[in-house]
Amino acid sequence: MKNMLKGLLFFALAMVLLVGCSTKPPGSSSEEGSSEGAKKEGDVKVGLSISTLNNPFFVTLKEGAEEQAKAKGIEIVVADAQNDSAKQVSDIEDLIQQGVDVLLVNPTDSAAVSAAIESANSADVPVITLDRSAEGGEVVAHIASDNVAGGKMAGDFILEQLGNKGKVVEIEGIPGSSAARERGEGFHQSVDAIDTVEVAAKQTADFDRAKGLTVMENILQGNKDIQAVFAHNDEMALGALQAVEAAGLSDVIIVGFDATEDAVKAVEDGRLSATVAQKPAIIGQQGVDTAIQVANGETVEEFIPVELELVK
Repeated sequence: MKNMLKGLLFFALAMVLLVGCSTKPPGSSSEEGSSEGAKKEGDVKVGLSISTLNNPFFVTLKEGAEEQAKAKGIEIVVADAQNDSAKQVSDIEDLIQQGVDVLLVNPTDSAAVSAAIESANSADVPVITLDRSAEGGEVVAHIASDNVAGGKMAGDFILEQLGNKGKVVEIEGIPGSSAARERGEGFHQSVDAIDTVEVAAKQTADFDRAKGLTVMENILQGNKDIQAVFAHNDEMALGALQAVEAAGLSDVIIVGFDATEDAVKAVEDGRLSATVAQKPAIIGQQGVDTAIQVANGETVEEFIPVELELVK
């Protein structure tokens, strides 16, 4: 009996010591702690919320992101907000529910997207903005061209072509978007410094070609004494070009922004004067590369610029 009691006591003591020696949950390995927080590239899941796929620029951006995701062997889930701020907020909530590790967001509206970014912050999902910035929420990085510099580049080119004298039309992008605000700011830094140049009309066409056509038609009905047009993107510039050609005007300088395929061809054909070239595929590619770095706990730059050039 004594021997049996001694045996039981010894067994109980051995179990206590065995449990005390391990602080890891059952099934965990001793090597896991050394790689905590790091993910293999194939384990990373990225969500991309894009403002609209009804615009060639953003189609190219999406394709750049998807190609890089494929090259890196990671999963990417794309949601098209269709230029609807409410839909974008819903899309981002859905991507969070799908368990993405990092969110790439191209805002439809820089202010309206803030609530969705705050939701991602609450869910501990890092956010990277592409092309357009967000006014609220915490963003780990912003990848874009310098829109202010691009707007000034367009304005400087127009002033050079006009000889610092004439009337200019400005066709603006979506109100509330950082791209529209910043491109307009750069443009006015240039043209407002010259007293002999007048911005004779300024209207919004929401980055849309059909609206750009309508806006320019309306402006020309009231006044054909226009020497130049700056549109905040190529789609609106091409719409304005249609209106100018239909009105029988052949010497109006028209400058767009983005260097989409249609716009570059119009420049080559001598119909469009110039376009400020962004590189949407590179923005998409860098978005994915940065997302992988963030998923692995690496520190990234808050602003990652993409080079601009004037195509003329």
